[in-house]
Amino acid sequence: MKISVVSKKLWCIHKQLIVLLVPLLFLPLLFTLPEKEGKCLYVVVLMAMFWCTEALPLAVTAMLPVCLFPTLGILPSKRVCPQYFLETNFLFLSGLLMASSIEEWGLHRRIALKVLTIVGVKPAWLILGMMLTSSFLSMWLSNTATTAMMLPIANAILESLFGDLETLKENCKCTKDPEGDIINGRPSVMLHSLPSVPSENQMLSNDGTDGTEQSDKSTAEEIRSESEYQLKVWKGFLICIPYAASIGGTATLTGTAPNLILIGQLKSYFPDCEDINFGSWFAFAFPLMLIFLFLGWIWIAFLHGGLNARLCFTKHDRRAQAEARARALIEDDYRKLGPICFAEGAISFFFVLFAVLLFTRDPKFIPGWSVFFKKGYVSDAVTGVIIVSMLFFFPSQKPSLSWWFDPQASNTPYVPLLSWKKAQESVPWNIILLLGGGFAMAKGCEESGLATWIGGHLQPLAEVPPAAAVMLITAFLACFTEFASNTATIIIFLPVIAELAIHVSVNPLYFMIPATIGCSYAFMLPVSTPPNSIAFASGHLMVKDMVKTGIVMNILGILSVSLAMNTWGVAMFDLNTYPEWAHPINTSALVTDVHLFPVLSPNATL
Repeated sequence: MKISVVSKKLWCIHKQLIVLLVPLLFLPLLFTLPEKEGKCLYVVVLMAMFWCTEALPLAVTAMLPVCLFPTLGILPSKRVCPQYFLETNFLFLSGLLMASSIEEWGLHRRIALKVLTIVGVKPAWLILGMMLTSSFLSMWLSNTATTAMMLPIANAILESLFGDLETLKENCKCTKDPEGDIINGRPSVMLHSLPSVPSENQMLSNDGTDGTEQSDKSTAEEIRSESEYQLKVWKGFLICIPYAASIGGTATLTGTAPNLILIGQLKSYFPDCEDINFGSWFAFAFPLMLIFLFLGWIWIAFLHGGLNARLCFTKHDRRAQAEARARALIEDDYRKLGPICFAEGAISFFFVLFAVLLFTRDPKFIPGWSVFFKKGYVSDAVTGVIIVSMLFFFPSQKPSLSWWFDPQASNTPYVPLLSWKKAQESVPWNIILLLGGGFAMAKGCEESGLATWIGGHLQPLAEVPPAAAVMLITAFLACFTEFASNTATIIIFLPVIAELAIHVSVNPLYFMIPATIGCSYAFMLPVSTPPNSIAFASGHLMVKDMVKTGIVMNILGILSVSLAMNTWGVAMFDLNTYPEWAHPINTSALVTDVHLFPVLSPNATL
């Protein structure tokens, strides 16, 4: 049998082979390391391999601690199973239910179209509008849902600006000479057919001169050049949406799963740490999101043709006519939504109440409303569940007293803002299990002493300046998560990073926060995140488009995180001092003489 045939057959069963062979391959860990630490490391390595290769579904791998920790004598099941529904999961669940109600009544679409009517229709401003809208929505909705909603809106606007994409492609191909008959590195790209619009859209003037009656005079080279410009802008629109969704998700604790993993593992490793809650995280991460979003907009608009003289000056040419049509399309779509209905107004009220109560529960710089309750009893999870519970009985239509006294009034069934059926459909139970698996793994590492054992072997890294370590950690995890789930990545590495911070006597938050945010900065590959995959699946992008844009986005993200940690992050979380709550995870590793490496020296530069 030929080698190629064998290799194809092996690839067909490669997942089954990984599931069977990986446990056998790492069996020596059970016999060469200290007993309990070796057993826990064996489980961690198995889970890491299965997560990275997806040999088993991510949620199934997350349940392995329930099977392996009790059978290997690491933790009893009564201590493993509760980790799968901690209060962090309830905070996540409440955020999902609030997002579900927003989607149910179309409030997210109204917000998106309103922002686009404000920013204008010049390509650079539209890219900014798309990014601002996507990032804001992904703070509350899932990144995937935000991307799936925004892409059709972007396509409709682009059709008004540039016309049929297939025709645009043909203009690029047919007018080139034979040697240059390549679009972006390959002869052609299979694209989904889009509805056509008047062909005059294809003749937009690239130099901004008066385009009246100029279509007959345009040379083939001018048409080709303009069509290539329009294709670049089209790709810029599609790329900016998933990138902005990933950036926006970092601004709130409920925005993305790694943020919740951080808060959950902090409570597991450092029960006395109260520095991170919804309000304090938002105060830190929201300015970071805005800075990165602005830098990302400049880069995407520059790379994909949106930055030019037209950004600041108005010119009356065919391109201006196309922009007017796009503006009319956006305004028409917004007008079709009609006035805000009672349900949308009610959802808006509960959404604002949800956000305000979470921000003000314990904002740290002033006393929050939680002081009216027994200390430590009311958490962000309690706040979230209280608000979303109201959605299940609050009416979606305006109550009327006259209905009770009008026998002719229709007796329509009572419809709440959110039904349980809709709530069930919107909850990604696989993510909740994944969060639980991460908390169970962290508990096992803590109880077995594995985290301390690993931290002891990381002592040589104490020679690395903490500011440099922040950049290295962020860069490493941003690269690693290009190939693996960001949730799985942070679950695997956060315990190690926490122990590293203890051993080098640095505030654990100084390493753990950049690691968490870095896991959301996956921009280079379609498989890195679900939003990237959705944009790529439209058929309008190639891998090299994402790599070329994403590699600079990663660098900008790393620099932005480093700036945030070493400026307002130091002031907010007192990162220059080693906190009392950061006691060693294992009492046997107690350090009696702690000397803190300064986070920033007086002459440090960023």
